[in-house]
Amino acid sequence: MYTYYILLGGIALVSWLVSNQLKRKFKKYSKVKLRNGMSGAEIAEKMLADHGISDVKVVSVAGRLTDHYNPKDKTVNLSEAVYSERNAAAAAVAAHECGHAVQHAQAYAWLQMRSTLVPVVSVTSSMSMWVIIGGIMLMSANILGGMGYFVAIGGLVMMGFATLFSFITLPVEYDASNRALAWLKNKHMLSQEEYKGSEDALKWAARTYLVAAIGALASLVYWAFQIMGRD
Repeated sequence: MYTYYILLGGIALVSWLVSNQLKRKFKKYSKVKLRNGMSGAEIAEKMLADHGISDVKVVSVAGRLTDHYNPKDKTVNLSEAVYSERNAAAAAVAAHECGHAVQHAQAYAWLQMRSTLVPVVSVTSSMSMWVIIGGIMLMSANILGGMGYFVAIGGLVMMGFATLFSFITLPVEYDASNRALAWLKNKHMLSQEEYKGSEDALKWAARTYLVAAIGALASLVYWAFQIMGRD
């Protein structure tokens, strides 16, 4: 169990470092004002229009880094700082979220796969570890014969769905950023300095998803060894 806590601590440290660096990058590029004077909301609306998407609304939501695309009600939700600000960081985030809207409109396969897993993961992710631990306890106490093993394996399968979701998220996020950057560049929306800032900010945002996926896989492998070692 100590190994697990060390693993968790290491992943948490890397996650904190990447998240902290992301915040610094966005703070830095929030000071790079756009030459065209467009706000994040205006950037988003233009990108949607340029892709022929007319049924998606751009709305403002409270919070910081709360930006997301909601495929259910077809809304690009931009945090207050992104929605109204006119800088390279806001342009990057707004275009990235519109990248998801474009994926949705074009039936991007990875996005469809992730959407399919959402209801499953929302139920299994919070309870998987408890099911695994419960199964291991039953195995250790030799209660219910071999049922503890199957309970633990059931929890491992639940955790596997969350891990799969994390890895499917990677191509979805990287593709959204690539679409955003390609549009910003091809439409000459940003100056060279502004574009470099937007590109750097999105790279660090993508790394947070990469760390999360590696962490999910590490946890899955650890608990798999714990279960197999007791079988």
